[in-house]
This record gives sequence, C-alpha cells and structure tokens, in this order.
Amino acid sequence: MERIQHPIPPLFDAGSKALILGSFPSVKSREQGFFYGHAQNRFWRVISVLAGQPLPQTIPEKKQLILSSHLALWDVIASCEIVGSSDSSISHVIANDLSVILEHSQVRCIFLNGRTAEKYFYRYNKMDESISVISLPSTSPANAAWSFERLCESWGKIWTFLE
Repeated sequence: MERIQHPIPPLFDAGSKALILGSFPSVKSREQGFFYGHAQNRFWRVISVLAGQPLPQTIPEKKQLILSSHLALWDVIASCEIVGSSDSSISHVIANDLSVILEHSQVRCIFLNGRTAEKYFYRYNKMDESISVISLPSTSPANAAWSFERLCESWGKIWTFLE
C-alpha cells in the first residue's frame, strides 16, 4: 500500500460541455503521465469511434480528440492509498476539487467511468440540479462483461449533451 498523489492535471477548456471522470490513474497511466494509458483499456477506442475520429496514438492526439469533442477529462480522486492499479485496494481518499473545471467551462453533465468512480464521486460530491450526473460502464479491461459494441452504445449518450 502506498500513498499516491494524482499526477495528471485535468484536461478541459472553456468549450468543454461534458466531464468524464474516472476513479484514479492506473500504474500505466501514472507512468505515461496521461489518462487511460493501459493498452487494453477501451476508453480511447470508444471515444474515437463515437467522435468519428481516428484512434489517437499520442498524448497530443488524445488531448486534441477530447478538446475538439468539447469534453473534459479528470478523475474523482486527488490522492489515496492504493496497491498498484487495484480499485478495490483504494483507501484514505482525498477527492479532487471539481470546481476547477466546473467554474471555467460549460460543463453541465458529468459522466462517471465505472463503479469505483461512481462510489467515490457520490461520497465526496453533491451537485446542484443544474448538473446531470450519469454513470457509465467501465472501459477497463477488467469489465469483460461489457463488449466493445455495448460500451459504445452506452457511452453514446454523452454526445446528446454536446449538441
């Protein structure tokens, strides 16, 4: 068990309309210094298909895909104790201050990537009625029960908030 501070800043701009929140970066993401760094995580495939864009390969391409889609990206947890990438080992959580994004963007909907993000979001955040919060199935490879096609279908609801 080690205490880790979230190493990746939030990704957003003034045009961001929807915020996607994960729980906490995996070991691979922490090594790369960017979100969803594990090769088997389906996040980037899902977002690129839904946005109708090519699969991004580099961090600058990933940032461009998020921002050009009017999305914002961050995690619920600012720091915690964790073993490797194991969500079930997370303890002693300090939550990120989402006002950093919400006060400087057009975000009116928050999408939670998986049950761990959902659990900690609701434990540490209370949104007023002007912001919708929607839980989505995890894009993690650990969520094998959800096929890529089913993930795309569920995650597609994000785009209704971007119009």
